[in-house]
Amino acid sequence: MSKRRDIEAQLRSLIEIKEIMNAMKNLSLMELRRLTRFRDAQRRVVAGIEAAAVDFLRFHPGLLPGDRESRNAYLLIGSERGFCGDFNESLLRALETHTASAPNATVIAIGGKLAAALAGDARVVGSLSGASVVEEVDAVLIRLMESLAALSRADGAAAPLRLTVLHHDVAEEGVKISVLRPFQEAALQSVCFAHPPLLYLPAETFVTGLAEQYLFAALHELLYSSLMAENERRMQHMDAAVRRLERTSADLVRRRNVLRQEEITEEIEVIMLSVEALK
Repeated sequence: MSKRRDIEAQLRSLIEIKEIMNAMKNLSLMELRRLTRFRDAQRRVVAGIEAAAVDFLRFHPGLLPGDRESRNAYLLIGSERGFCGDFNESLLRALETHTASAPNATVIAIGGKLAAALAGDARVVGSLSGASVVEEVDAVLIRLMESLAALSRADGAAAPLRLTVLHHDVAEEGVKISVLRPFQEAALQSVCFAHPPLLYLPAETFVTGLAEQYLFAALHELLYSSLMAENERRMQHMDAAVRRLERTSADLVRRRNVLRQEEITEEIEVIMLSVEALK
């Protein structure tokens, strides 16, 4: 009897855990659908800035960013929460592979779980809290831009930053590496208009501001994409955990039924012995 009651207690606990995991999976699904709309809208913003840059730089080719010497900085977009498999570990492996020939690389980490894994790493110059829901992405982006601005000012007139972003994307397996170099493909695009655009600003001021807007918009899109991939990983992780719980629960149900059958058999034997004793 005591064994069966222990098994029933375990079953009740597993059912509660399964309900919690299903709730987490459903929340991730809802967040994934919301993020899809935000990410698609942000991609259209980036595409609009790129189109404007192509139109402008075809008439001002001298303002195209050159291949000047630059300082390498690496941005890792990890997760703020857990239950997403090897989401952060794969970023760390990609970082070690990508920086094997650059031991003095500068690293900025986004996400509490990722920052904890990089604690004590001398390459890390900034650790930022990540976003758990779509509403928190804007605040993360503002803190990131402040960190990048501080990093750019750190060495005074040193070479500009060359930002390499290591992140996840729902459309690709593994870690995606994006190098943010504004308008490097502009010279390869065809001319869209016959006449140059009319400006109310000096051309140099305009292209500088456009590059800043592009960087802001591109990082915005990458943060959305990473959070989408995180929620998709969490859904997969929760789904696999629920299936394991179901298998464990089914095994416990079989064991409980066997014990109950044994108890019934013992009760029948006791009844039969009692009848024999009465005779």
